[in-house]
Order: sequence, then structure tokens, then C-alpha cells
Amino acid sequence: MRTETIPLAVDAEAAHRFREASPEERRKLELLLSLRLSELTSGCARPLMDLMDEIGTDAEAKGLTPNDLESMLRDERIADGA
Repeated sequence: MRTETIPLAVDAEAAHRFREASPEERRKLELLLSLRLSELTSGCARPLMDLMDEIGTDAEAKGLTPNDLESMLRDERIADGA
């Protein structure tokens, strides 16, 4: 897959956490953001569960395991104070 860099405005805390992440964590975050942005801009109105299944399958195909995804979600919930 060919990639391109785009400017993307995020809140200061998210930017800080991204800059402080390890190269591997950055790669995972970039992959998740890319997948999500593709889904949001595709214009298709598929059911949420279908989208989630596809994103999970794509993420796994690119090296993210369900444990990686769960860990990232758990870390995000902790960072948000949930």
C-alpha cells in the first residue's frame, strides 16, 4: 500500500502522546487512523459491526493482534480517566 503524509490537526494531548510513543506504537496508531479515515471518507453507509469487523481484519493483516488493539483501547481509556 502506497502511503502519503497529510496534515492532521489533533488536540495537544493527543499530539504529545503520539510524539512520545515508540516507533512501533506510532506505526500502529498511523495504521488505525488510516483505516478509520478511509472508512469515514468512503461514503458507504454500512452497519457499524461490519465496519468494525473489516477494520479488525485489516489491522490483523497488517500485524496488529486483538491484544494490541485491546491494549491500545485500554491505554486510551486510562488516559481519558475512564
